Amino acid sequence: MTTQADKPVKEQRSFPKPQFTDAEAGALVFPSSGSRAFTYYKPQKMRATMYEDVTFDVQPDPERHLLQGWIYGFADGEGGYPHDWTELRAGDWHRFRDPNEEWEQTIYRNNANVVRQIQQNLSNARKAEAYQQWTPTWTRFVERNVGAWMHAEQGLGMHVFVTIQRSGPTNMINNALAVNGTHKLRFAQDLALYNLDIEEQLSGFDGSAHIAAWQSDPVWQGVRETVERLTAIQDWAEATFAANLVFEPLVGELFRSHLVMQIAARNGDFTTPAVIGAGEGDYDRDLRWTRALFDLVFKDEEHGDANRAVAARWLDRWLPLSLDAARRLQPLWSQADEKVLRFEDSLDRAKDRFVRLMDGLGLSSSAASAASAEGMNP
Repeated sequence: MTTQADKPVKEQRSFPKPQFTDAEAGALVFPSSGSRAFTYYKPQKMRATMYEDVTFDVQPDPERHLLQGWIYGFADGEGGYPHDWTELRAGDWHRFRDPNEEWEQTIYRNNANVVRQIQQNLSNARKAEAYQQWTPTWTRFVERNVGAWMHAEQGLGMHVFVTIQRSGPTNMINNALAVNGTHKLRFAQDLALYNLDIEEQLSGFDGSAHIAAWQSDPVWQGVRETVERLTAIQDWAEATFAANLVFEPLVGELFRSHLVMQIAARNGDFTTPAVIGAGEGDYDRDLRWTRALFDLVFKDEEHGDANRAVAARWLDRWLPLSLDAARRLQPLWSQADEKVLRFEDSLDRAKDRFVRLMDGLGLSSSAASAASAEGMNP
């Protein structure tokens, strides 16, 4: 019988113990060692915001912190985030702050609120059998034209803003571009889901009619052509300028605000304005950061005049296309049974909005020059 005393004694193993030499990270004591605030950037106001803490200098920059230069590059030799990806110049791109203060948390929170609101409205419409109250004429209008607009939103979101969202020279700018793309894609999905919801609830509603409208209806070919041209822009700032400051006020708001949201209720439809209104809310936020960005570059002490000259050329290029796209939409104003608006009045309101935008950015003379060639009276 083996006893406990007969068992071999295990040899104790030893492990190396950490030896602190005060050379490790975090050992150095300096004046702000105990601070809970970042000190590597200057906040826009007296105190830094959470938005600034989580976005500022996340994207490195040799002009600020990378003393050895870019630590990565592209096959053609360019490194990091080249400033020549746009014609515009700025003394300090890092001065830009998104007035919406968008970052990861706000993206999820704001979009979740919008989706929740839309779903509640659609649920109420189903319970009230609201779609069954539509006239056949308005049903055709929604299935073809409201549905067609989802293609414009999808094109701008996926092939304009998602494409350029990595091209800006700072993380602050790229964050705003990414959120802009997120808004467009979510709104396109809102319209697609709305289309499916109506098709399930309303007998005779053609859920695929929007495809033919977008691809072949002459009314939509100006919008389609302009959106497709926008997707081909290489300069990230020009793409933002053309989409948010020219196309959206002259075409996007013209269709969404000055047509659909004005005449839907007169035709017995109280649901579509709630869905379209979500897209208008998105654009209000996107326009706010866009104006802040271009206000910065147009007022730059060193490059402001040159930047405005560049923007004038962009206006010459994109204003005629957008106005042409807007004018081709004119037949839509006569398709509903209740015609409460004249196309000319709606277009004048869109033009006024555009002129105010240009005035606010100091581009009124350039806008007037470009507009006069198209018969537009700013």
